[in-house]
Amino acid sequence: MIDGSCHCGVVRWTVPAPPEWLTRCTCSYCARSGALWASYAPAEVRLDYPIDAVIRYMQGDRTLAFISCARCGCTTHYEPADPAAAEARIKVNMRMAHGFDYAALPVRVFDGADSWRYLDD
Repeated sequence: MIDGSCHCGVVRWTVPAPPEWLTRCTCSYCARSGALWASYAPAEVRLDYPIDAVIRYMQGDRTLAFISCARCGCTTHYEPADPAAAEARIKVNMRMAHGFDYAALPVRVFDGADSWRYLDD
């Protein structure tokens, strides 16, 4: 199990295992947040936070919501707008992980700013 949280600890997540890789996205939001994303099926992620403790930000095609702590401002994860969709994934920001050395994982760059594909494909 890997646990993570925002800086102040109000928004918490838990995932069952390390991902195969991390994703660094080049979209305008991710480039500014500096997140390194790990992708999981919604059933694999345990989220723990009071609903009024977060800011949900949706942009563009509104298919996902970035979740940030309303107190400390850290972006902890993003959720699909439609969690029942077959391709739905929750991505957690591994920079928020506690006691897990994510630096050894490969990082793939996703071109969210332009082509919507992994640049190493």
